[in-house]
This record gives sequence, C-alpha cells and structure tokens, in this order.
Amino acid sequence: AKLAAFGSTAHPKYQASEDPNLQALLASKTPVVTIFGKSWDFHVKQALKISLDKNLKLIESSIAYLKKKKVSEVIFDAEHFFDAYKENPKYARQSLEAALHGGADWIVLCETNGGALPEEVFKIVSEFSSSLPAAYGIHCHNDGELGVANSLAGVRAGATQVHGTINGIGERCGNANLVSILPNLQLKMGYKLVTASQLKKLSSLSHLVYELANMAPPFNQPFVGPSAFAHKGGIHVSAVEKNPKTYEHIAPEVVGNHRRVLLSELSGVSNLLVKAKELGLAFKKDDPVVRQLLKELKELENQGFQFEGAEASFEILMKKALKRFKPHFKLLGFKVLDQEIAEDGSFSEATILVEVDGIVEHTAALGHGPVNALDQALRKALERFYPSLKQVRLKDYKVRVLPSDSGTASKVRVLIESTDGEHTWGTVGVHENILQASWQALTDALEYHLSQVLG
Repeated sequence: AKLAAFGSTAHPKYQASEDPNLQALLASKTPVVTIFGKSWDFHVKQALKISLDKNLKLIESSIAYLKKKKVSEVIFDAEHFFDAYKENPKYARQSLEAALHGGADWIVLCETNGGALPEEVFKIVSEFSSSLPAAYGIHCHNDGELGVANSLAGVRAGATQVHGTINGIGERCGNANLVSILPNLQLKMGYKLVTASQLKKLSSLSHLVYELANMAPPFNQPFVGPSAFAHKGGIHVSAVEKNPKTYEHIAPEVVGNHRRVLLSELSGVSNLLVKAKELGLAFKKDDPVVRQLLKELKELENQGFQFEGAEASFEILMKKALKRFKPHFKLLGFKVLDQEIAEDGSFSEATILVEVDGIVEHTAALGHGPVNALDQALRKALERFYPSLKQVRLKDYKVRVLPSDSGTASKVRVLIESTDGEHTWGTVGVHENILQASWQALTDALEYHLSQVLG
C-alpha cells in the first residue's frame, strides 16, 4: 500500500512553482501524488474561464514541476474525460498528451458524472490504450448504478489501475465499489490481485468500514451482505442442500461470507431441516414436529411475525416445539408510567416483577421513553442472577406498523438486534400494544443470550 496526496493542477493565477496547492502536496512527502485537471473544454471555459491552450500548459507544467521535485509517482486524473471525449475528442486527447509530456506516470480516465454506459467506457479506453501508449487507470462514479460495470469494462479495455472506495461510499450516488470490483476481477476475470486468505477478509473489511462510518450495511449488498447468500424459498433451499452451485455464483466462504437459510411464509420442510441442523437440533424429515413447526411458523407470519431478521426468536420457537427450551426467568407483571411534565419534558418509569428459580425480584428503573425504561428495569432485575447480561446491549430497534384498517389500533412489529460485543442476534415481537411487542422481542433477546451462555 502507498499513500497518495491528492489535489489539482496549479491555479491559473500562479506559476506551478509558486502554487500553494502544489507546495502543500509536496510538503506531504507522500511517494505518490495525484492531481486532477480539466480535459473537457466545456469545464475549461465555464469553470476555469481560461483559454484551452492555457489549461493544457497548466496540466503539463504542474506535472513537470512535481516530477522535478522528485515525486516518484505522479498520477493525472483526467476529470470528466468521457464527457470531454464525446463533445471534443481532439481536445480530450490533447489534455492526455499534455500530461504525458509533463512526465505523468499514470493517466486515469475519469467518468466523473457517472452517466456513461459500459460499452462507451470500453470503446473509449480501448481507443486510447491502443493509440496513445501510457499506463492507464479508470475512475468511475455510480450515478447510473454502473460504477462497478464501467470499472470492469475499463479493465477489459486496458486499464491497469482502478479507483474506487470500500462499499462505494462517496458523494452523490457514490464511487465505484471496490468490494464488488475486487472479487469480480479475481474470481470472474482471472486477475491475481490478492491471496485467498486476504480475499476471505473482504466481508469483515466491508463491515468494519460501515461500523466506522456509523452506517447500516445493506442486507442485499453483493458478495458481503447478509442476504448475498441467503435462501428463503423451499425449492431453493432443497436445491442448495444438494449442490450450492444451483443458486450461488461463488462459494460464500471465499469472500468471508456464509450461507443463510431464512424462515418465512415461503419456507418448506427443507428450510426447517437445514435450520435445525445448524442449531444442533437435527430431526428426521418425517418427524411430526416438522409439520407442526411449519404450520406454526406460517400462522405466526400471518399474524405479522417475521423471522428473516430474527433467527434467535426462531431458535427459541424451535426449542419450545422440541421441548428443549428452559426459560431462565418468569414475568409476574410489569407497569410502565409515561408522562409529560411541562417544564421537565417527558418522564418514563417501568416497574417489573420477575421470578428466577423461585426468587421474586421487584424493581424499577427510569428510561428515555417507555421501552427503554422497561429494558432497563428488566436488566436491573436479572443482572443479580445473571451477571453476563451486563455485556448485552441493544444494537438496533425497529418498529413497523403492519398493514391494517385499524388505524392506531393496528398491530406493530418490533425487531431488535442485540450484541454481546462478539456476537449479534435478532429477535421479534408482534402485538397491538407496542410495549407488549417490545417485551416479546426483549425477553427473547435476553433468553437467547442466556441459553448460549448457560445452556
């Protein structure tokens, strides 16, 4: 890996040797410096408001100055190059020639507005890689949702450097997504870019960047998303069990992901058998419990339950059906007080009564809203008996009003994502009362943790 300082060509009012921007790039002392310049005559006239010839001199002199100052690698980003070529191919070419005359080590063709199609990118990159010898790169944006496709087209046409970002993060619709480009180049196009062990870290890298950026990872992100190798339809699951190639374009483990079998109204016997095997609860296909579970699953989903993102709740449901579930606490009752005080704002308090191994615990807690107060009170009551619950925290809380003509009396679905710092799991609750729905999801979340820790 090499660090690259990034900036632009010299400002029109400065000589390259006097330009503050170029001086700042040199002061960074990076082994690589990338500068962008105008290749589109429209931009030269409208944005810079200088002559076309002066812009070419800016490009050449800026690069020449950096090379004179012993920058080992200078990359020239030809901004808006594909739009430039479509409107004035002669001037677009002149901008690249100016960069090469200045000593640029790389010429990167930038699809800055993100509106080109793969066939256009392939044609234009091919033309220059064959007629104007240079080391070429491709830099694409995703405004037409073609950032990845255009980058791959650029490589096919001769580009050997690809610009992009992890997860495609960037302004407007984002940049080309390196998380998709890398496995496509290596697994589909035959380029040897990283080792197999490095490629296995792709999913964890993607998730780390989302975590640092405080962004929720899209479930359907190709290669690394939780749903990339998730199967729901019974026919799909049955086929994948026989041979994963039936519905998977690569083995998920290659990119550090894993196969998931989802439970829903589309589930069949195959889904249940696979999930049971995953949970160490294997039983035979003709076991009456299978049909009963399938029936119960569909009834619950008709009521509004959704187990695709709440597999911990489904594991509890399955263990109950097999009579292998031992509850770690029993609710005797709870009360939630939520009131608005004019000067102090809202005020929420939950009082709870639970029983653990014959011992009754009665406690109360304050919270930011009634659900948070209930969560705090439950934890306060149980942590005396189960200290490991101190490590469990609520990671995400979602409420959805289910379709109904009942207005404010409609059922709501609560989905909770919890973590203990190492593992993450989802639980679900459904009820007309949001507190009851939240209680179902909360208790499942804590019960699941205790079952993993205590059995």
